[in-house]
Amino acid sequence: MDMVNKIMAWESGELDDKATLEFFSELVKNGQAWSLQGMYGRFATSLIDAGYLDKEGNILKDVE
Repeated sequence: MDMVNKIMAWESGELDDKATLEFFSELVKNGQAWSLQGMYGRFATSLIDAGYLDKEGNILKDVE
């Protein structure tokens, strides 16, 4: 799935928790989390603050 389709899937609520975590990992790694609409950066920051991702976008723990 390309990035545009992933964005559309996330915005429409079609991604499960694991796919969402992987999507935001990719966004943080490539820097897009900080250049897209503000909700992406805020959500990425919440995943980092909760310990799911590190600041480089690596997944630290799985969602349950």
